[in-house]
Amino acid sequence: MPAEIIAILSAFAPVMRVTTWLKAEILLIGAFLCQGPRRISSILRVLGKSNERRFEKYHRVLNRDKGSCALCAKILLGLWVALLPADFPIIIAVDETLERRKGKMIKAKGCYRDAVRSTERRVVKCFGLKWICMALIIPLPWNERPWALPFLTVLAPSKAANERRNREQRTVVDWTVVMLRLVSRWLRKSWILVGDGAYACIELGHHCRKHGVTLISILRRDVNLYEFPEPPRPGKRGRKSTKGKPIAKLKDMAKDAGQNWTESGITGYGGKKKSIKYLTGVNLWYKAGEVPLPVRWVLVIDPDNPERPEAFFSTDTEMSPEQIVEHFVLRWNIEVTFEKSRAHMGIETQRQWSDKAIGRTTPVLMGLYSLACVIAKEMSQTMKLNAEVTAWYNKEGQATFSDVIAFVRRSIWAAKFFLNSKSTDKSIKLPRQELDFLINQLVMAA
Repeated sequence: MPAEIIAILSAFAPVMRVTTWLKAEILLIGAFLCQGPRRISSILRVLGKSNERRFEKYHRVLNRDKGSCALCAKILLGLWVALLPADFPIIIAVDETLERRKGKMIKAKGCYRDAVRSTERRVVKCFGLKWICMALIIPLPWNERPWALPFLTVLAPSKAANERRNREQRTVVDWTVVMLRLVSRWLRKSWILVGDGAYACIELGHHCRKHGVTLISILRRDVNLYEFPEPPRPGKRGRKSTKGKPIAKLKDMAKDAGQNWTESGITGYGGKKKSIKYLTGVNLWYKAGEVPLPVRWVLVIDPDNPERPEAFFSTDTEMSPEQIVEHFVLRWNIEVTFEKSRAHMGIETQRQWSDKAIGRTTPVLMGLYSLACVIAKEMSQTMKLNAEVTAWYNKEGQATFSDVIAFVRRSIWAAKFFLNSKSTDKSIKLPRQELDFLINQLVMAA
């Protein structure tokens, strides 16, 4: 086993007992080597343990043994924050994803809108598990586009599941507040939370300000924005005003040609430069029953698509409009992470029915996505990570996650079979048993 992999995996050993960790380490290595479904049986086969008589002890790691996914998430976040460039802010993207699962034994499932299959005109719903994921945005040496690496994934049971268990229903915002407090306790420094329209909430904004977190999200163009209240006159009795006069709606501003638009350039998705026009201001966002939230709003018009203006906001009123737009653009990287984790890490291929196993498997697979990148980054200091180039797909030197996981697999296989093989010339000699094992793995992969 490469020393870099052993050193990184050993950071998670204190989270569980020694006997549990020995089994968990085997499962982690096997999950990297697997192609296709990430099931315990598939992992044992790829590791040459098909004749393991006590195979049930590996299932117990997920459905019975003691261990904390929250502590693992804390360690994983600490590994990446230590590798974050000094001039790059701590930006964490949050989003929910649907794991399509069905069956009577899966208690937390619900019927949700499938964002991958739905379109603007057609809504597709399916049964599954809703996961809320937080991912750290970080630049990596093998790609110009920053990646979103998940470290904390929480299951949000459906309303029907909570009613059957007599539990209080928590919304996406409620779960995000719990995760927000947890991450703030781990980091103990300021950071930026970026989410889509589901997280554009006054309540969440107040929680972020309370914990020293900046919230950036998309803003509806018909929200109620107000000026700050004027100081009360001396001697005036009664309740103090919480807001001033209302300002014009953002949707009306977008149609007003007389507005003083500012032209500027930003760094868009994939590091590409883009020019925009924007209006900005600092006002109070108000909704009945809520305490007004001070925000900096930015109304943006893309010259290439002027008919679809967009609005964004930040709870940090000192942040520049360009930074708000650029930080929100980075949120799209988490969508790529969800797609790649399904394609290469076996999300939605597990078949556990135990509540504890269901609650652990998907967060572990999401964490393995990030862990593979940690290992690849450390090993790339001594070995070159090459992007696979084909006649029909020229990556132009930009490695993708398929290259990263192949890089990690190659290192594990090479350390097992080739680096320790005894040979006096350039050829490599393998025992017949090991050669048959490699051929069987190729046959099964094909």
